[in-house]
Amino acid sequence: MAEGMIAGMVRAKKIPNQNICVTNRCNTERLAELEHQYGIQGVTFDSMKTEDIDVFILAMKPKDAENALATLKTRIQPHQLILSVLAGITTSFIQQSLHDQQPVVRVMPNTSSMIGESATAAAFGDHVPDSSAKIAVSLLECLGEVYVIKENQMDIFTGIAGSGPAYFYYLMEFIEKAGEEAGLDKRLSRQIGAQTLLGAAKMLMETGEKPNVLRENITSPNGTTAAGLNALRSEGGGEAIAKAIKHAAERSAEISKTIEKTASTLQ
Repeated sequence: MAEGMIAGMVRAKKIPNQNICVTNRCNTERLAELEHQYGIQGVTFDSMKTEDIDVFILAMKPKDAENALATLKTRIQPHQLILSVLAGITTSFIQQSLHDQQPVVRVMPNTSSMIGESATAAAFGDHVPDSSAKIAVSLLECLGEVYVIKENQMDIFTGIAGSGPAYFYYLMEFIEKAGEEAGLDKRLSRQIGAQTLLGAAKMLMETGEKPNVLRENITSPNGTTAAGLNALRSEGGGEAIAKAIKHAAERSAEISKTIEKTASTLQ
């Protein structure tokens, strides 16, 4: 996800590449790769001039959040803006781990940020002034569309948009397989399926029509589309999608509870 965000910001050209700085725990080879590929700064945390940074983006694994925040606290100032991409980690947890009044924005982009087509959520913590909120949204717009939501809606957003691309890629695997089994070239099947999904998505976005209306418009009684939809219903296709979203959202909530429980135990 971190690389996807870097790629999106570089692609958008809103920020000079040299003003984007990336670090990690200890993998200097990876930092060199990112620096070479995107023209950004790859530096070790110890050498990073944190006092010169306006916005910090936290994109480590949630299990590493507590230690990372404890280390970060010693290097940052209370006014510096924090954007957190940590699934399941609340703004209140981050605020408590850093300075009083630290402005924290919880964000959830998806991997489509790499091409500027992410659906990204932003939920503001308790101490985010309007000026910082505008900076956060402007930065996230480099990745695609931004949706400002309440933090208690972040888990379901994660289930829909954060994990959503994986559902579509999984669907594409089966579209590709079905086409190949019927004699289409594998790559051609992939192109046809991807264009079909892209066109359907654009129809939703550009016409503003409801999904069920668009579906009904192309479903003739006893036709090919009706046969396909009947097969999806009989195999539980719709219910499977709903369950995938629900389970991903529940997992996001579980991660949050586990980390906050562990932190409170250690305190």
